[in-house]
Amino acid sequence: MPELILTLVLIVAIIVVLALFFSFVPIGLWISATASDVKIGLFQLVAMRIRKVVPSRIVNPMIKATKAGLTISHNKLEAHYLAGGNVDRERFWQEVLEPLRRGADTI
Repeated sequence: MPELILTLVLIVAIIVVLALFFSFVPIGLWISATASDVKIGLFQLVAMRIRKVVPSRIVNPMIKATKAGLTISHNKLEAHYLAGGNVDRERFWQEVLEPLRRGADTI
């Protein structure tokens, strides 16, 4: 009987730890970014969470930019977001695309 209780407590503890892990580490977002050829690591996504940045607010615009053929640093997008900018607005992307059309390779 004590072995059964210990086993159940262990199973519940493992489930709780896994739930906390998957709620903090955005595995699905990382898979989607990797499938879209966006170069961002799991540790960078966790670091965004630690800095109180919503990773999807940075990664989704990076996916859009990569699909449009642009190379944009996640550090610059994150800095813009932390400064209060909206990285997903059309006006922002027009301002980003303009220098690239004039010949700049990266922003």
